[in-house]
Amino acid sequence: MNTSDFIFKGSLNTISKASFTSKSPSNIALVKYWGKTAPQLPKNASISFTLDNCCTTTTIHFEKKEPTSAADFELFFEGKKKDDFKPKIAKFFERIQGYCPYILSYSMIIHSENSFPHSSGIASSASGMAAIAMCLMSFEKELNPNATKEYLHKKASFLARLGSGSASRSINGPLVVWGTHPSIEGSSDLFGVEFPYKVHPIFKNYQDCILLVDKGEKQVSSTVGHNLMHNHPYAVQRFKQANENIEKLTKILQEGSIKEFIKLVESEALTLHAMMLTSDPYFILMKPNTLEIIQKIWEFRASTDSNICFTLDAGANVHILFPESEKQTVTNFIKSTLLKYCQKNHYICDQTSLGSSTL
Repeated sequence: MNTSDFIFKGSLNTISKASFTSKSPSNIALVKYWGKTAPQLPKNASISFTLDNCCTTTTIHFEKKEPTSAADFELFFEGKKKDDFKPKIAKFFERIQGYCPYILSYSMIIHSENSFPHSSGIASSASGMAAIAMCLMSFEKELNPNATKEYLHKKASFLARLGSGSASRSINGPLVVWGTHPSIEGSSDLFGVEFPYKVHPIFKNYQDCILLVDKGEKQVSSTVGHNLMHNHPYAVQRFKQANENIEKLTKILQEGSIKEFIKLVESEALTLHAMMLTSDPYFILMKPNTLEIIQKIWEFRASTDSNICFTLDAGANVHILFPESEKQTVTNFIKSTLLKYCQKNHYICDQTSLGSSTL
């Protein structure tokens, strides 16, 4: 598919008022995307687990009005008007108006809330943009009843990507690939696709406990970090490495090679942060307690032969990944050893899910 396939083809005059609600999860990349070109196209393919409990629930109220040149909307986040979020949403609507021209003929009131702390490295922009895109697709289905579910999910991923690249991976689940890659049938830079091959049972219902080391605003935004890859001395090699890791992980997920999974996923996490450490200007998003947790995970794995491992997003928090069969053992380890490294002892227990839903 190409961009022209996502231009709206229905009627604009059939609905005067409507409201739609959607729930979209965050995701955690196993092979990372870091570096992009306009408009929100990845420099390498990435693959992620779609999460379940870490989600954004969004309701959009639409009311017909005279068409305008820019989207007319109000935004409420967790019950409060949030004007400081509006510029990013306005930019998103500007990018998508050619594909969803109906947004210019309706005023929109957006109510959104997260099940997890905002700006804490749990990809709130991914779940937030995905939830808005899903609401728009619910509205588009009413305007164009002939649109199929498959098409609307692809378009939701396509639109969400224009707000936040990783949001393209929050529409489907439990494993989603974004970025064209020869090993992934149907893969595209324009939208995320479900991992198309049979996954070994050990990776089903995979667990993710997120240790909240720092719930504050990141010192350097992901957008700034992505832009620093343009002149990064190691960028070309990194993009090559990521695409090679997608090919390796494709086999690992099918064969159930969990020790290889651990090695690859942890290496990807550390490589992501190595790119930050070697940018110009350089920056560090990890905190001392991030490193303490990693060290404790390595010690625990060495002493118990557990299949626990970690990954990191663009922040200080640590995602602990492990098979469902080890849930009790790892939970006990977190409570006994790792909680003291979390801000106010806070952590979130999560697992993989099937993606976004309409409510």
